[in-house]
Amino acid sequence: MKVFSPLYNKAMIWARHRRAPWYLAALSTAESSFFPIPPDVMLAPMCLAKPYRAWWLATLTTVTSVIGGILGYLLGLLAFDLVEPWLHRVGYWEYYLQVKDWFARYGFWAVFMAGFSPIPYKMFTITAGVISMAIPPFILASIIGRGGRFFLVAGLMRWGGARMEGLLRKYVDRIGWVMVALVILVFVLRH
Repeated sequence: MKVFSPLYNKAMIWARHRRAPWYLAALSTAESSFFPIPPDVMLAPMCLAKPYRAWWLATLTTVTSVIGGILGYLLGLLAFDLVEPWLHRVGYWEYYLQVKDWFARYGFWAVFMAGFSPIPYKMFTITAGVISMAIPPFILASIIGRGGRFFLVAGLMRWGGARMEGLLRKYVDRIGWVMVALVILVFVLRH
């Protein structure tokens, strides 16, 4: 069943749009503080569409993601009373408590790992604000973690170029269904 191929084709069209960097910047900022979709879904096709701009796009994504992380930090610091009901409503409360525990144990490294990995970074930015983590290590860990992740994505897409785009186009439906299965599995195992 080819569900993901049309989405991939649409993403490649959007990736070539003249305002695509603005959309990428907005998505990167929003994802770091409240939005669920990671910027990689735009960054990867944009780097495939214009490999010569991959490093600039990775820099843009990193900077705007860190800015969004600071916004998430401020949400946690100044408005946690407004955020807390949302965490309960979307089922993130237990996850928030786990993140808080990780901060108590690992501090800087918790932010770094969240920035680099597929763990929802926004939970760490908000929690960093709630516990009033020192801003310099928070920003440094965010730059290193987010930058490492986005430069890795950009580098892989630039390195793969047209060949990578062809492979993705060929296997995007299989990859998409595997990802859906993994999300369902993680959901089932967590509940």
